[in-house]
Amino acid sequence: MSEGSFDVAVIGGGIVGLATAMALSERPGRRIAVLEAEDRLAAHQTGHNSGVIHSGLYYKPGSMKARTCAQGREALYRFCEEHGIPFERCGKVVIATSEDEIPRLDELERRGRANGLMGIRRLRAEEIRELEPNASGIAGLLVPETGIVEFTRVAEAYADVVRAAGGEVRLGARILAARRGSGCLILETTRGETRARVLVNCGGLQCDRIARFCGIDPGIHIVPFRGEYYDVAPGRRSLIRNLIYPVPDPRFPFLGVHFTRRVDGSVEAGPNAVLAFKREGYRRWDLSARDMLDYTFFFGFWRMAAKHGRMAIGEFYRSFLKGAFVRALQRLVPSIEAEDLAPGGSGVRAQALDRRGKLLDDFHIVEGERMIHVLNAPSPAATASIAIGRAIAARADAV
Repeated sequence: MSEGSFDVAVIGGGIVGLATAMALSERPGRRIAVLEAEDRLAAHQTGHNSGVIHSGLYYKPGSMKARTCAQGREALYRFCEEHGIPFERCGKVVIATSEDEIPRLDELERRGRANGLMGIRRLRAEEIRELEPNASGIAGLLVPETGIVEFTRVAEAYADVVRAAGGEVRLGARILAARRGSGCLILETTRGETRARVLVNCGGLQCDRIARFCGIDPGIHIVPFRGEYYDVAPGRRSLIRNLIYPVPDPRFPFLGVHFTRRVDGSVEAGPNAVLAFKREGYRRWDLSARDMLDYTFFFGFWRMAAKHGRMAIGEFYRSFLKGAFVRALQRLVPSIEAEDLAPGGSGVRAQALDRRGKLLDDFHIVEGERMIHVLNAPSPAATASIAIGRAIAARADAV
């Protein structure tokens, strides 16, 4: 096999791509390459992750999300222990603040138990205050399996495992074109040509475009949604002991603004979910005409807009008016004030949208000849990454 030839080329140096490469590298004799467009690993969704190790509370029992979250959560805790990565299994509280949220809280509890969460416990109002003295709600759920970690460190550790097994991790290798060769796929990148018997596309924000490069109609378009955070001032971090979440609206694949303590002791508040005008648009004023035309010329986008336009307006309102953001947070922690919050970071979610205008909720993987394309891998992809990586690697073995 020539120097530029590999058994499997994985596109994407985020946590799912690296976990897949790690799983593939367990096969003796396999030559694996990871091709990352940026000059560092975990540059996008992984590196802007809130750091929550999800329990599996929210997901439809039997879905790929539910299965891989349960498996991946425990595998991730073990991996962090083995590799000396700081983490905490700190637990979280999900709070209902009004009577109309109680049936949804009941459904969350049912799903959590169906998904195998052993420590989940229903909370009365006074029990919520025992765990989170500054929180307010009429009922809640304690989910002790939830944890926190720095996912960039996890991704870098995955890459170290790949390299130790003889794999290559190439930075600055953006995909420009793809074509079929004799018994292989030929990828043109900004670092030259790479040949591989099998291609695995874990391109995140660019995954649908990569699929089209490869001659695959993905059936979806990626629509970027930016999530914006505020940082809680150091002197007010004591308002939050661990993680405080609202009861999510099941109509949307977003969890609503919440409070997250990170492993470094800082506390984030957010995120909202606003339509971004650029796939890597981390600031409000980031704009790409190409990216905007890409989704506005997709009929499914207008179907989604007709269905969820009111929600979108509310998210933009919170984005531009800090007071609206603060009021949403005060439903959970009434004593939080605007002066307690400073603008924080943001992330962009690669949300798959189908032709019917449906925001895909579960993981979505499409196979082609010698190819596997991961076209929707939202939260809890980081938590589930080891399990997802193993599932994708098993598919790669079969193509």
